[in-house]
Amino acid sequence: MNICKIAVLLITYWVFPGALLVTGHWSYAAQPTLAADDIQWLNRITYGIDSLTLNDYRSMGRKAYLEAQLRSVDDALPLSAQRAIAALSISSRSAYQLLVDADTENRRINAMPDGEDKSKARQALNAAQDRVALEAAKRHLLRAVYSSSQLREQMTWFWLNHFSVFRYKGNLRWTVADYEENAIRANALGNFRDLVSATLRHPAMLVYLDNAQSSVNKINENYARELLELHTMGVNGGYTQKDVQEMARILTGVGVVSNFQPPRPKGTALTAVVVTDGAFEFNPARHDFGVKTLLGVAIDGTGLGEIDNALDVIMKNPATALFICKKVATYFVADEPSTALVEQMAKAFSRTGGDIPAVLRVMFNSKEFHASLGHKFKDPMHYVASSLRLAYDARTQEGKTFANLKPANNMLNALGEGFYGHLTPDGYGLREADWDSSGQMSKRFEIAKWIGSGNAGLFDPDDGSPAQVTGFPQLSSRLYYEAIEPTLSKRTREGLASAATQWEWNAYFLGSPEFMYH
Repeated sequence: MNICKIAVLLITYWVFPGALLVTGHWSYAAQPTLAADDIQWLNRITYGIDSLTLNDYRSMGRKAYLEAQLRSVDDALPLSAQRAIAALSISSRSAYQLLVDADTENRRINAMPDGEDKSKARQALNAAQDRVALEAAKRHLLRAVYSSSQLREQMTWFWLNHFSVFRYKGNLRWTVADYEENAIRANALGNFRDLVSATLRHPAMLVYLDNAQSSVNKINENYARELLELHTMGVNGGYTQKDVQEMARILTGVGVVSNFQPPRPKGTALTAVVVTDGAFEFNPARHDFGVKTLLGVAIDGTGLGEIDNALDVIMKNPATALFICKKVATYFVADEPSTALVEQMAKAFSRTGGDIPAVLRVMFNSKEFHASLGHKFKDPMHYVASSLRLAYDARTQEGKTFANLKPANNMLNALGEGFYGHLTPDGYGLREADWDSSGQMSKRFEIAKWIGSGNAGLFDPDDGSPAQVTGFPQLSSRLYYEAIEPTLSKRTREGLASAATQWEWNAYFLGSPEFMYH
């Protein structure tokens, strides 16, 4: 069957369920070793099964496997993936170093006379910013595909979206790698309060939401509003415009070091409360030291410590637990999770002071979670990552780590969920309706064809040297027949059997309805 015809059949199936009915069969017999429920459970907990994931699950059992994921006990990557990450410039240079170097170069360029040389130097600096952001995306994708700690990688993506920043705001491209690594990923399976605090103190967030220059004489409310509305309590959390204003007063003086020199306020008393940490600063000369009242609680004007007091107030408010738990459940369970499930998770959140694994444990052990298996639509990140993990069974092939993640990054951009690419701070959508349009499905099938028919450029050197010829993946493998084929509907199996070539079969499977869900 022609691949274009298969595409038509797929789109027809999505628009008119039940319309696809083709005949044929493969000669291989399926040999399932795990129940369909096990495979669906793994596909939700991880970015999609591969051979080593199944081996770990068989040897550990579901309960132990989940606990290992919640505690992120095995964070090691294959040696080749470790080396690929270590070779990135972001692995040896902090956000502060990158910003200092960029500032030095920018000053040099500004001092140059106008002309072609100045224009080329400016273009080179912009290109360097792009490379840093691309390196951050490459590192993220390597971990999503190769890490054994799959739940940690999913939660890193989830929180990165929850505390979303847009890379093209100001100089953010220099800082997004550090933001993801040290603010988000370091706390992804930790405590929610620590996670909020880490994002609050990071230059990426402070620049993105305009707090870097907020001061007692010129208060900017942007970050204060989003901190309450999007990051903690939710739009219906019960706070008022007055609370936003008071939070903005608390945040005055919190920003990014100017000219990379610590602030020097006049007076010994102010100098004593200056705080700098890398590119972060608290400049007391710009802070409002008056008494504030946040959510009915008085907060004395002591300086940077006011933020800790404010976070204590916000964390204890029941709205925070409910809002965060509903969003987590929306991502992992259902577009509209039940009130009962959210409340159970919120109780764990409040009881533990925001312990993320405790909240996840309640959710993963709930009846609602198990009833949802196989019915949650994959967002683009999960679709791309699961496609790559399954197509190349990458962790079983040491030394054959993806050399070029630009194609995978381009896939996410084409699907509308690129790294650090959401303009507004609300982040990408979490519901099926956000990602199941006809245009989205057409693009997914194009990606399915791209991956299924060759190496998709993933193994080609990214330095412009000649491409490698690796052939197309063999998706109809033992892994497929043991773990996946028994979970497919009759019409999908018949449709797969109608494929005339292996690469057509690959494309059809990666574009099948079942593969769109987990």
